Amino acid sequence: MLAALDLGHAELSVLLTDDDRIHELNRVHRGKDRATDVLAFPLELESDGPGDPLLGDVVISLDTAQRQADSRRRPLIAEVRFLLAHGLLHLVGFDHDTTVRKRKMDGMARKLVKSAPLPAELEIRGQVRAGRRGGAKARPAPPPRG
Repeated sequence: MLAALDLGHAELSVLLTDDDRIHELNRVHRGKDRATDVLAFPLELESDGPGDPLLGDVVISLDTAQRQADSRRRPLIAEVRFLLAHGLLHLVGFDHDTTVRKRKMDGMARKLVKSAPLPAELEIRGQVRAGRRGGAKARPAPPPRG
């Protein structure tokens, strides 16, 4: 995803957490007393020295991500990938506070998701495989070896 934004050498941190923790972060940092799916905290320091630029932090609630994945009938990993793209876009200055900006951000999120395909072994039961007729369901992927 970073390479798709011409930030292949940049760094960010990602915290996968639960609704309780993201609720607290949302309350403290945004004044919103509820859980949310993703938060982004851009780093406010300029990178003057050598090394890769530090973009900031993305926090994703796996509890909320799971509920959203279930409602969208897609694997949790696909939902987390989308939320990571969304959070990353916030780190680099995108927002969805107007219809036009939301449309632009949604298009960029789709581009980032496409730039980070999921490995075939992460395909989850209940997902429709491309090219199948009649909405046939895919078989579950075998468990990972190792």
